Amino acid sequence: MGQAAVVREAGLPKVRTKKWKKTRRYGVLLLMTVPGILYLLINNYLPMLGVVIAFKDINYAKGFFNSDWVGLQNFEFLFKTTDAYIITRNTILYNVAFIVLNLIAAIALAILLNELKNRWLSRFYQSAVLLPYLISTVIIGYLVFALLSGDSGMLNNKILPLLGMHEINWYSETKYWPYILTMVSVWKGAGHLCIIFLAAIVGIDQEYYEAATIDGASRWQQIRSITIPLITPVITIMTLFAIGRIFYSDFGLFYQVPLDAGALSPVTNVIDTYVYRALLTLGDIGMSSAAGVYQSLVGFIFVIVSNYIVRKINSENALF
Repeated sequence: MGQAAVVREAGLPKVRTKKWKKTRRYGVLLLMTVPGILYLLINNYLPMLGVVIAFKDINYAKGFFNSDWVGLQNFEFLFKTTDAYIITRNTILYNVAFIVLNLIAAIALAILLNELKNRWLSRFYQSAVLLPYLISTVIIGYLVFALLSGDSGMLNNKILPLLGMHEINWYSETKYWPYILTMVSVWKGAGHLCIIFLAAIVGIDQEYYEAATIDGASRWQQIRSITIPLITPVITIMTLFAIGRIFYSDFGLFYQVPLDAGALSPVTNVIDTYVYRALLTLGDIGMSSAAGVYQSLVGFIFVIVSNYIVRKINSENALF
């Protein structure tokens, strides 16, 4: 008796049989995905149940889910504060600057590293640019302090006197810190993006460059007409990921690097640091949860809108 007859007699459709065969064929690979799926469920999806905390007046005696509902009161507290405009402005403007400058620096570094023909030098520089990304922000905060300290900092004691300039009290002057934080962010984050873009560049078929060389194209023309267009999908994806976190901030960068100096709060206070300080002083977990929901919702909307615009311009570069 043929297989088709057996399938018909068993009352099983052919499609189901094919799916079962495919499952058995790739069973080992599917089994390998189980740890990752479990991690995703436990670490990313299970905590989403805590969203209800943003809409409740938390009473630890009653528990999270039995506490009284307060609707949008936690959100009102967040937005009615006098600092709401400042922390929102700082969060958005810093992140826009970080996204643009990190992308430009990372693409430039990736192209330069790709031009290195010495394999050992290339590996050394790749490790060097990635190292800041792996350093704890606490350590970076103390490195910046060693540079800017009023008593023993290198700038005040070595560099500024050579330039004939007076010492600067860096931790009380707000006008310098937008630039300091931006430089630290680029120094720390560009290396990580650089490695991603370098991997995309290495994957480009060398025949494109060989054909361009035969046609007499210079190296800059090859970079402008071949390299950048072919890594544009990767650049778009990384940009969309960054836009999704435009309402989030690197807490360590804005809290540890300025050493939580109160005089600098007008230019270093962002949503994450504000919520942290409010949680320490007020212990209001509902308000902090409301801030997290607000950040996630706005980030989601930004990703959807940005992806829609990219899809309208070039659907092949869209994330989904």
